[in-house]
Amino acid sequence: MKIHKIVLKNKDINYPIFVGNGALKLLKNKIKSSCPKTQKIALILDRNIPFEYKKKIKKQLSSYKTFVKEYLPNENLKSFSKANFLIEDLLKNNFNRNDTIVAAGGGIVGDFAGFVASILKRGVNFVNIPTTLLAQVDSSIGGKTGVNSKNGKNLIGSFYQPKLVISELSFLESLKKRDLICGFGEILKYSLINDKLFFKWIKKNSSIILRGKDKNILKYAIIKSCKNKIYFVTADEKEKSKRMLLNFGHTFAHGIEAANDFSKKINHGEAVLIGMLLATKLSVKKKLCSKKTLLEIEKIYENNNLPSSLQKYFRKKDYKKIADFMANDKKNNDNRINLILLKSIGKTTKPGSFKMSLKQMRNIIKKIN
Repeated sequence: MKIHKIVLKNKDINYPIFVGNGALKLLKNKIKSSCPKTQKIALILDRNIPFEYKKKIKKQLSSYKTFVKEYLPNENLKSFSKANFLIEDLLKNNFNRNDTIVAAGGGIVGDFAGFVASILKRGVNFVNIPTTLLAQVDSSIGGKTGVNSKNGKNLIGSFYQPKLVISELSFLESLKKRDLICGFGEILKYSLINDKLFFKWIKKNSSIILRGKDKNILKYAIIKSCKNKIYFVTADEKEKSKRMLLNFGHTFAHGIEAANDFSKKINHGEAVLIGMLLATKLSVKKKLCSKKTLLEIEKIYENNNLPSSLQKYFRKKDYKKIADFMANDKKNNDNRINLILLKSIGKTTKPGSFKMSLKQMRNIIKKIN
């Protein structure tokens, strides 16, 4: 399989993303070219990566003095205290700005390691090796890093671009169906907000994507998702306007995750899938979107048995907690909840054009679920 190269580039950003089976073999040479003065590497590993892949990564880094740290990929990792503990350890080992942090794992590990790279000595080199479908299509691209607060998800963070992203398709072979569903939520999001033709392709291929066996189908889904995200990131790196459209469904999702105490009961992608459906139902209720569009989207959920309702995860009396966390979302710029809603497949409302009070949101969640 040919390895596909995508470049994320504007006046402030310029780095490659390599996608394909065998892309991991590029790691050694690409670090050498993008971080030529690096002598030490901190390898931050997702503990769930199969041993054979950890071995391959370490072999690629064997010419450097490498410090290896392994973490369980749960939301508890994304804390300021754990970030500080890693930073102090790297400082003790004399890491400097020429050295490199390499993250190999899902989005949680990538967010955590990227955040540490962004604040260690005001920024060291960062290389991302996303190992889940979610990370390959979304979190590894665009430079968002962060840790959680007791008041909500990703409320402490920075924008910090990697030097290099390598998406090795063979990592996806070890994923469970639930992990593939998690990534599928973001793939579907790109089509809903920006790419009607991609949506038509997803309708035909959703079950194949979710089986995770066809690497050509997965590669196409990843490349298309990357290109869609790059479109928004290059136009608005710091999320001041256009990039906010990527938050379709996510304001609900972050509220759902926080109200569940970031437990394993529901993961990020599952929350996004429910959040996008809630946002679409709200769009229909507000007469921004047709019922036909909602039914078209719901058909994909039904055909693939995707998470679609809060009832599996919450009692109705707990819906209030979701709204309360939504009110503290980082995209809000006043005392109202800022939402991206859907007009049609590939078209959304403009950022900041639709807002609701906390009281309104508490009432509406009960009606649209």
